[in-house]
Amino acid sequence: MRVYRNQVVDALRGLSLFGILIANMLIFQYGMFGKDEIHRFNVTTTDRWIREGLTILVESSFMPIFAFLFGYGVVKMTEKLSNQGLRHKRYLSRRFVCLLLLGGLHAYYLWEGDILLTYGMTGFILLFFINRKSKTILIWSVVLLALGGASVYGGEESLSSDGDERIMSEYMTETETVNGGGSYQEIKFHRNNVDPLNLSGGEALVILLLVPLFTLPMFLIGMIAAKRSWFVHIEEHRHRWQRGAILGSIVGISCKSFVIIFPALPIGSTFYLIGGPILSLGYISMFVLVLNRDHLLVRGLSSVGRYSLTNYILQSVVCTTLFYGYGFGWFGKIGVTAGVGISFLLFALQWGGSLLYSQYFRTGPLEWVIRVFTYLKWSGKPTSRNVTEEISHKRHREAL
Repeated sequence: MRVYRNQVVDALRGLSLFGILIANMLIFQYGMFGKDEIHRFNVTTTDRWIREGLTILVESSFMPIFAFLFGYGVVKMTEKLSNQGLRHKRYLSRRFVCLLLLGGLHAYYLWEGDILLTYGMTGFILLFFINRKSKTILIWSVVLLALGGASVYGGEESLSSDGDERIMSEYMTETETVNGGGSYQEIKFHRNNVDPLNLSGGEALVILLLVPLFTLPMFLIGMIAAKRSWFVHIEEHRHRWQRGAILGSIVGISCKSFVIIFPALPIGSTFYLIGGPILSLGYISMFVLVLNRDHLLVRGLSSVGRYSLTNYILQSVVCTTLFYGYGFGWFGKIGVTAGVGISFLLFALQWGGSLLYSQYFRTGPLEWVIRVFTYLKWSGKPTSRNVTEEISHKRHREAL
């Protein structure tokens, strides 16, 4: 049975949130730098194999799906506001400001792996592409992806030669001690003030501003998907989705495998950066075919996706409580395999909880907050305006 495209999109968003949780679990367990320095922790051979599998199959390939759906949502929201006679850029800008505020609070007070700040900044860039043709957007996405890969290749040698093993080792030791046994205030201070790279304020700001450019291609492709109605009549274009799933998976996994199979090659990071989004497109094609049906599993995933912001923050609350010193203090102690198991358990609870919540409420708690901020209405809904009346008012003001 074919379902409405919004359920497919919501289910895809929910499934991507599961992949993000698995990838983020490494940061919850070992820290932002520790996830790439896992040899410093007491991990088993199985943990190492699973870590490499996550590097290829999960990391950098589920977050882009979320970015894709964000770009898709921006276009759909623009269409909805325009149909109601409302100025879409005004409402979108308020929405992006709200994401910046929530992201800042999330990153400063709770967890270092926040993505909301990046999404808020990227949203303002997307405003320049809303009225562009799909072909123009596609050209920009390809060019930006190529530039991102070239910049990583060009800067990789200098970054590796400037690395200071002693500073990183001291930082990792301190991070394990503070995060695993420190108080909330100690952990927050360490997170916001200790930097093993010793970046100046200006350098950190430049990196913060450049991050959206590296992630922008998938946001733009999501906009193309909305403009070209990719998720309409899915079954009629099933062969296209199948080709996308096969081609995207093979090329994406091959590119990302370079960094594991040939770690000494300097071009490995470039292939990895390009392979991440390609594999994401393969996953999107694959998941769309699986999710395009009315099934209890799909409805649960759709519910998770509908309340994605609330579920995302809830993941941070639960996992920091499990791994940080003010909670259970499991930081760096239970291994990668157990972390993946926790991911499955937590997401299963979110799946069931979201499905149950959807029986009584249409909007999640944080989704309601962002809607109130966006529309400046306690109901979280915009007030439609008659387009003819709006034109009349505009002409009247011009005449005055």
